[in-house]
Amino acid sequence: HLCLPLMAYGEVMGLMHVHLAGQGDDLRAVAGMAQAISEQVALALSNAKLRQVLRDQSIRDPLTSLYNRRYMEETLARELSRAQRTGQPVSVVVADLDHFKKVNDTHGHPAGDAVLRAAARLIAGSVRGSDVACRYGGEEFVLILPDCDREAAVAKAERLCADLRTLAVREDGHAIPVTASFGVAASPYDGHDADQLFKAADDAVYRAKAAGRNRVVVAEAPAAKEVPYETA
Repeated sequence: HLCLPLMAYGEVMGLMHVHLAGQGDDLRAVAGMAQAISEQVALALSNAKLRQVLRDQSIRDPLTSLYNRRYMEETLARELSRAQRTGQPVSVVVADLDHFKKVNDTHGHPAGDAVLRAAARLIAGSVRGSDVACRYGGEEFVLILPDCDREAAVAKAERLCADLRTLAVREDGHAIPVTASFGVAASPYDGHDADQLFKAADDAVYRAKAAGRNRVVVAEAPAAKEVPYETA
């Protein structure tokens, strides 16, 4: 038996085990061949790992580990194209944390980062395997919900809104309450392309802010008058 570590760039990628089947095998020759094979396998594993790391860095938000804006835009366009072929709905939920600037100003940016991470963990833990949870930017999060109609999306947003109310992030001995304003839009009712659908959900967030925050608002009909946005 031979056991060879799969080493690449100083990192152990795995272990290769070789069993000599015949009694007459030349152990030295087999060991040399096994060593050469293990080096090639280790390099291949290292390269595959590096490619995955680079891909994750290109599509993941480094603070929250949710998907980033670029991936969200690509995925929403792809899911809407698929939905048009299958006739299934796609819903978008936009969540914007309330008074986030006040959190940063009062408790500091490390506390703000802790709030974002805690909210991201809660959001990520609430989605199905087919859903996509993203950090759009700043304190804004987006959920893409394939095969999910408006009513089901509203119910999910309501649950998330309620769960966030129970979330208290502790930082430097302070309990920081967390709430968010939610906007919900669904295709084909509120838009057929990614820009229309996202804008409908984002406009609903603005109305949730104007109505007092910490609530879920559904997108209006396209002809409805928009309410001016009140800053967080």
